[in-house]
Amino acid sequence: MRKFVAALAAAAAVTLYPFAAGAQTYPERTITVVVPFAAGGPTDTVTRLIAEAMSKDLGQQVIVENVGGAGGTLGAGRVAKADPDGYTLLLHHIGMATSATLYRKLAYDTLNAFEYVGLVTEVPMTVVGRKDLEPTDLKGLVEYAKANKDTVTVANAGIGAASHLCGMLFMSAIGTPLVTVPYKGTGPAMTDLLGGQVDMMCDQTTNTTKQIQGGTIKAYAVTSPERLDVLPDVPTTTEGGLP
Repeated sequence: MRKFVAALAAAAAVTLYPFAAGAQTYPERTITVVVPFAAGGPTDTVTRLIAEAMSKDLGQQVIVENVGGAGGTLGAGRVAKADPDGYTLLLHHIGMATSATLYRKLAYDTLNAFEYVGLVTEVPMTVVGRKDLEPTDLKGLVEYAKANKDTVTVANAGIGAASHLCGMLFMSAIGTPLVTVPYKGTGPAMTDLLGGQVDMMCDQTTNTTKQIQGGTIKAYAVTSPERLDVLPDVPTTTEGGLP
């Protein structure tokens, strides 16, 4: 169980990946931060907060550009091809590290195409379902998923995204493959979850907390070792009895 929780915590890590800046005074013009997912997701939300703070601190405009698709690899490719002058940055997550194992032909070298600046944040994940999904707790969800494995759909932000990895770890933990539904970002995936087009998702608290608090989706568990202050009624995966 500890291994499962640790893996899910790591899956939520968001890291900034820019190219190296030049030797002249920096910055002298607008900086673009690429989000490799559609607008509205957790990576997009975090990036916009950072961009606003950077603009104030640096005295230059910092804009956010969403380049979604292929689990974040299209956006990463956009940055890899940019001039290595520090004016095109990328904010990604653990999917950056796993993309090379999930996609046979990438347009860039994940280890050598970027200058890695640092970790921005670590965010717990939440196992959530559509509002009218039958199970009322994690144990019930596991039983329901096993009994309906050919029809239960699990949304994610794209192959290799944190939500995809979290969903796969959940399936591994319960020993049952489910129907994976990839999107071009967390925003579109959450939209379909809210609309009842998919059954469940495993996503970051930055994207699910308000929806859980508002009662528009059903929360089954958080992947943190302890319950979260913002979601005190949502049990941990350990409490829910995952093996």
